[in-house]
Amino acid sequence: MKVAPQALDGTANEFAFVIPVYNHSKSMPWLVQAVSQYGFPVFVVDDGSDEETKSTLESLDGIVLLRHDTNMGKGAALLTGMSEAAKIARWAITLDADGQHDPRDAALLMAEAKNIHRGIIVGNRRGMLGPHIPWTSRFGRGFSNFWVRASGGPKVSDTQSGYRVYPLPEVLMWASRAHRFQWEVEILVLAHWHGVPIKEVPVSVNYEPKGIRISHFRPWVDFWRNSATFTGLIFKRIFLPRRKRAKLIPPP
Repeated sequence: MKVAPQALDGTANEFAFVIPVYNHSKSMPWLVQAVSQYGFPVFVVDDGSDEETKSTLESLDGIVLLRHDTNMGKGAALLTGMSEAAKIARWAITLDADGQHDPRDAALLMAEAKNIHRGIIVGNRRGMLGPHIPWTSRFGRGFSNFWVRASGGPKVSDTQSGYRVYPLPEVLMWASRAHRFQWEVEILVLAHWHGVPIKEVPVSVNYEPKGIRISHFRPWVDFWRNSATFTGLIFKRIFLPRRKRAKLIPPP
């Protein structure tokens, strides 16, 4: 049985998990079971998945299940989940549904979140240069890191990591425009413009077994989308003074 969002009303939780899902039927049962051990609410956003995944998600107990009728993109799914999580929690822990993130590392991110004032914690995936890592992930990480800095963003080693902690409701107020994979890099730049602290914490990554992990990252399409996002950010950085850029983002 699913947990209805209204059933979670009451005393605010410190944290809530937000997991965007698109056709990840095999990894979701064990992932939900693992994160549920922390005792925090788990928001799962079905971003237009296939029937097998829909059926799997319906069978999972103890989650808040949210749905997009069609695939809207990872960024849109994260915003949907965090909008609901913000009603009952002060922080959102996000992790990918493909099984690459170790749920045990969430404790490291949560501990660091308590050490900074309403900032973003990014899980810096260790071993991302190894031969077992897909070339798209290795190239995309370096590509993204460079352009985040060129856009006036923070110096972060793993700007594409989806294992993060965000402050709620502040993250919903940073005027992001992207809705797919590029949302996660755009939000770092916008947060940095607004003076939000951003800290990295080392985490593990698992790209195997290949039979479970499914990636929906499309190298050329998503690199072009990232390029368009960075072009807009760089334009604003060049032509708008920092104080005006900050005004584009409503204060928390």
